[in-house]
Amino acid sequence: MTASVPKSAGEPRLAENILHFTRVLRAAGLPVGPAKVIAALQAVEAVGVERREDFRAALESVLIERHEQQALFDQAFELYWRNPRLLERMMQMLLPKVYTRRRADAEAPLPARLAEALVPPRSDAREAEPEEVAADAAFSFSPREVLQGKDFETMTAAELAEVKAMIARLRLPLPELPIRRLVGADRGSVIDMRASLRAMAKAGTSAVPLAWRERRRRRPPLVVLCDISGSMDRYSRMLLFFLHAITNDQDRVHTLLFGTRLTNITRHLRRRDVDVALARVSAAVSDWAGGTRIGACLAEFNRRWSRRLLAQGAIVLLISDGLDSDVGEGLAVEMERLAKSCRRLIWLNPLLRYSKFEARPAGIRAMLPYVDELLPVHNLESLKQLAATFARPHATRGTARAPGFASRRAA
Repeated sequence: MTASVPKSAGEPRLAENILHFTRVLRAAGLPVGPAKVIAALQAVEAVGVERREDFRAALESVLIERHEQQALFDQAFELYWRNPRLLERMMQMLLPKVYTRRRADAEAPLPARLAEALVPPRSDAREAEPEEVAADAAFSFSPREVLQGKDFETMTAAELAEVKAMIARLRLPLPELPIRRLVGADRGSVIDMRASLRAMAKAGTSAVPLAWRERRRRRPPLVVLCDISGSMDRYSRMLLFFLHAITNDQDRVHTLLFGTRLTNITRHLRRRDVDVALARVSAAVSDWAGGTRIGACLAEFNRRWSRRLLAQGAIVLLISDGLDSDVGEGLAVEMERLAKSCRRLIWLNPLLRYSKFEARPAGIRAMLPYVDELLPVHNLESLKQLAATFARPHATRGTARAPGFASRRAA
């Protein structure tokens, strides 16, 4: 099946540009197949190219299917068809392919996958040129090792896809805890009288074994409290990709961001498209990369959200460097209440990446006695360590100490 196009002399050039535009969308991650390309050509033929709005609506109506794809389509359309004399050139069917650089006055940063999709591939001749490279084996690393320590914001589309695959293989093995509901079991400690009597009535005079019931087991909720202050900016932005992955993998994951105020972003992270999810998070948070009031934000969480989110033995992930603008005022009281409200409290601190880290700030010293686990978080390797932590039994509360804490407390 082929699409019918107008018979004017310049029409093949317009069709060629529409074809390349669909390839850009496909490279950026949108599901654009041959059938949609044919439909796009037919839609443009039906509405014409006299009005830019009609041309855009025609492509939009056939190339996107979900609301989450709208933002990426809008950016790709504005960048690809951004020639100021667009209508005149389209009327002459002489619009060239656009591979130009990004304008300095662009309104919003491009997603890495869209920026890479708009860049032309390197010529084969250039790639075939021999290059003499002096390599030192002492400073050579495998691509996987380099990728594990690389910031998410600096990754290309291919690297981001690889990281997503690596994160998809990571699992947080939350323990299955018994709940009040009972289910049938081969063995147990509670006799199922109804099932036993039903079996006896069906068997008549024959003796039948007793039916048993046991408590049903279910994974507990996971509540994430993530610091987005200025000192945590590059780490929190990186971890949002991980939080997006686990939110779409688990059924009861709640994420709240805090700086000078507390913001619940759980419903935004449930968006399947990670770019759309992070864009909605950025729009919802007004105190990004600002100050930190850990004690005040934990007090708000304990007052407004604790009873709703920390039921049924919830596990809390606290992601923060512990650097508090209020110098730990009221932090110990709120940490104690938080620890008593949850089953397990795990603190992820990026400052632990330094081997000589010491718990000198007042905020860190106030938080440590109420933490079950204290772990670093700064790359993919630390996320793997977090997954391993969930798989093993947790330590006694208050035994998670940072280097130098015990000696200074005794002093």
